[in-house]
Formats: sequence, structure tokens, C-alpha cells
Amino acid sequence: MFPYITNAQDKQWQPGPYEGVELLVLRKDENTGGVVALRKFKAGATIPAHTHPQASESVYILSGEWVEEDVTYSSGAFFFVPRGEKHGPHFAKTEVISVTTFDGPLTVT
Repeated sequence: MFPYITNAQDKQWQPGPYEGVELLVLRKDENTGGVVALRKFKAGATIPAHTHPQASESVYILSGEWVEEDVTYSSGAFFFVPRGEKHGPHFAKTEVISVTTFDGPLTVT
């Protein structure tokens, strides 16, 4: 049996760090501050270029179309951004749902 189990249906979407972004936190590691979350971008949401100074970010797109540097990515695309590396801007062409993992505290600069 798994030591930690949760069901997304038992959780609630919360406002993310940017307008048009919501997070559904599936797990937070109290020791590292790391987070595993579903992330929802509303269609038309634009996230400016930014960094996560305390965490590397891994993203797997479950649904929707996301534009990054004039390239459109859709379900099945995977991204990894090392801690402190600037990335974006991101644009949600449609509603986008992703599984996103931060290996440390979710801070944005």
C-alpha cells in the first residue's frame, strides 16, 4: 500500500500566483516545501517570464494547448526547468491542465 494517497475530487482549486491560474495541491512535503499539484490555466491566460528561485519545476500537460516561444505544446508534452532559470512567458491558447511538481518551496520572482 502507498504511504500517501489522495483523490483530486476531495481537494479544492485555489488561486495560483498569477491571474487566470489555479492550483489543486495533491501533496506538499513539509520537510522540503515541495509541491505536487494539478495546475489549470484559463484560456487566454498569459504568465510573464519568471523564475522559481527555490525549486526546479517539472510539468506534464494533460490537456489543452500552451504556447511557449511561438511553439504550441499540447497533451503529452513534458517540461523541466532547473531552479533559478528564467522561463516564459507562457500563453494558454485553450484551457490547460497540467501535473506540476516543484522540488522545493513554490516561490516566484
